[in-house]
Amino acid sequence: MTPEPSFTRAKWSIAALFCFLGLQYGTWVARLPALKTRLDLGAGEIGLLLMACGAGAAASFPLVTALMRRLGSRRLSLASAACLIAVLAALSVVPDYPLALLVVAVDGVAVGCLNVAMNAQGAALESAHGRTAMSQLHATFSGGLLAAALIASGVTARTSSVTAHFALAAALLLLLLGAARPGLLAHREPAPAAGDGPARAARRRLPSGTTLLLGCAMAFGTITEGAMNDWSTLYLKDEVGASAAVAPLGIAVVSVMMLLARLRADRWRSRWGDGRVVRAGSAVAAGGLAVALLTGGVVPTLLGFACVGLGAAAITPCVYVAAAGHGSGALALVAAMGTTGLLAGPALIGFVAGAANLTAGMATVAVSALIVTLTALRIPWRTHATDPEPTPGTDPEPDPGHLPGEAPAPAG
Repeated sequence: MTPEPSFTRAKWSIAALFCFLGLQYGTWVARLPALKTRLDLGAGEIGLLLMACGAGAAASFPLVTALMRRLGSRRLSLASAACLIAVLAALSVVPDYPLALLVVAVDGVAVGCLNVAMNAQGAALESAHGRTAMSQLHATFSGGLLAAALIASGVTARTSSVTAHFALAAALLLLLLGAARPGLLAHREPAPAAGDGPARAARRRLPSGTTLLLGCAMAFGTITEGAMNDWSTLYLKDEVGASAAVAPLGIAVVSVMMLLARLRADRWRSRWGDGRVVRAGSAVAAGGLAVALLTGGVVPTLLGFACVGLGAAAITPCVYVAAAGHGSGALALVAAMGTTGLLAGPALIGFVAGAANLTAGMATVAVSALIVTLTALRIPWRTHATDPEPTPGTDPEPDPGHLPGEAPAPAG
């Protein structure tokens, strides 16, 4: 039997999956203008293309649950990642809009599968070794997005060929997949108990109250996190009066603060526990943004946006870990609700802005963060012991309460 990889080896392998997803998604989204020109698309058709990706990810919930039970998170991670490389190749040569919609919808399904599988790997890593890692793993996803943007900028400076760009990206994705494969955990869902009849099995498939609370926290957390990318630049320009050069700094401030916070958040989780981190972070995001909206001005607004990046950084990693403790079905449902939040959030803000103004629309982001705070008060969070400092060149012993790769027991 092959021994489980060390904590460090497994962490880097799982991080490669997170970076893979950020790089793959960021690559094709960065070339939307080229796809728009090649396929002669309007703004509405581009919006529908993006919605097809999100809808595919949200609709993948039943498939992900079944595949997680049949394949386990390791094999599902590798299979869905291979599918995403094929999707990128197909997008580089797709001849018309209907086929592009189909390819992007398949991309969404594969994203949904990889998202659940890699977060299950991250949760299993934490459980097996008794150490926090999920926030840093999510930071590598942000790093993948950043790398995709830089690569897209460099390639388009030399050639307008989408095929050449996507071929380079596919080669990098294959390298990441090859780096990930050896160190992934052999994590599988436990088989149903022998005494489970059809009625009991059906009841077990129904989401628990805790799962629904986690899904609510995830949905409003992703609204808080994602809305800043969609609306911060426009808010700074139209409502605050920032110059065209300053307005894009809203996205930069949120992104940098979120990346830095995710690199540190695992220490916060170890010291204070996931529940406190989520409650405090969402309260900081809500309060900071609310003060910025009430105060006005470029500097207060940027400081408020920084509070959103800082506060929202650890919400989704902590919720993913908690959901994984309730099984792959709960994890898939919570991930789907997160995708729904990403889809519905920008539209909700636009609706409120159209009915009132963009300041009121941005206020819904603060309200979303506050809802996360209130929801987090009702969730029975798992606690973390402070991570021991490992001896150089060694890894701490696995948590004796869990087998390597075993999902943590449900809290409460």
